[in-house]
Amino acid sequence: MDGLPCFEAGHVWLVGAGPGDPGLLTLHAVNALKQADVIVHDALVNAGCLALANADAVLEYAGKRGGKPSPKQRDISLRLVDLAREGKRVLRLKGGDPFVFGRGGEEALTLVEHGIPFRIVPGVTAGIGGLAYAGIPVTHRDANHNVTFLTGHDATGVMPDAIDWAGVARGSPVIVMYMAMKHVGTITARLIAEGRSPDEPMAFVCNATTAQQQVLETTLGRAEEDLAVAGLSPPAIVVVGEVVRMRAALDWLGAAEQGRVLRTDPLGSRTKGRSA
Repeated sequence: MDGLPCFEAGHVWLVGAGPGDPGLLTLHAVNALKQADVIVHDALVNAGCLALANADAVLEYAGKRGGKPSPKQRDISLRLVDLAREGKRVLRLKGGDPFVFGRGGEEALTLVEHGIPFRIVPGVTAGIGGLAYAGIPVTHRDANHNVTFLTGHDATGVMPDAIDWAGVARGSPVIVMYMAMKHVGTITARLIAEGRSPDEPMAFVCNATTAQQQVLETTLGRAEEDLAVAGLSPPAIVVVGEVVRMRAALDWLGAAEQGRVLRTDPLGSRTKGRSA
């Protein structure tokens, strides 16, 4: 592709594939797909993204899914080293953004450790892009001026003790959670115990930006029960906060599919007399 960098032999590019929709790939990501010799990809990389690879590229699956057999992170990182030393142009394709809960930092440090040249290509992270496809902005002037992104489980698969849940509950009007469905009951109970209202809006966006996208709107107090009834499963982005109410006005994808007209003002912002 004209004007974009050449993928040199023996190099590794750590590339974000975005949340699923191939249209959210960056030009750098498409450029990498067109040049790579080997593509080591995650479980959450959409097949439509992989379809853009050059015909001669070898695809290697390196997916890690909670509760399922998967390669160890150290083995994945060392595989990138071995492939680069074979003179391959190695594309490590990761869902979302490689540096947002994507272990990209760990893999890059391994490349540094072994003297392998690399490039980082950011991607659209699901915590922003996935919510946008559900009609939920992560910030809105009438709802919040800060947002917290966190992971619902640590490297061992349990709810992270390192997170200051009391601080998050008190200080962040909007909370966006990755990999949180497994511990949703514990998380919601903790947030309520730390002062969040059980009636606060909450949403789950599953298979975000894909044709299989599903959205569940609920509240902190009802989330675990509603999720069980809905029967939804990961991958999902979870969001807590008043911005969830914006979906009533901003569900552009649902409106387009169902022929609806969006006219509501969920937060009542137009009644406040605020100038633009």
